[in-house]
Amino acid sequence: MSNLNSTPALKNSNAWNTFTLATWIISVCMMAGGIWFMDAGFTAKGFYAMSALMLVHTTISATKTLRDNEEQMRLHNKIEEARTEKLLMEVGGRGSL
Repeated sequence: MSNLNSTPALKNSNAWNTFTLATWIISVCMMAGGIWFMDAGFTAKGFYAMSALMLVHTTISATKTLRDNEEQMRLHNKIEEARTEKLLMEVGGRGSL
């Protein structure tokens, strides 16, 4: 089976991973500080805190789902390509006899 159409798996660098984690931590701290120092009652602060947590959770879930769908499509395409190549090899082998 030829791998001419397959794309190589790219690995993120350690610098990028560190940058991403650092910016996420900074943004969470900024959101928490903003809620903590907000001029509002405890219930309003609680509402904003729960909303922020849910936003983070749904962002992670959506990202994971999109990534999983993409990986599933890549695997599906590889399986279909292997089936097609196998069929062509069988048909080609019969025709040369």
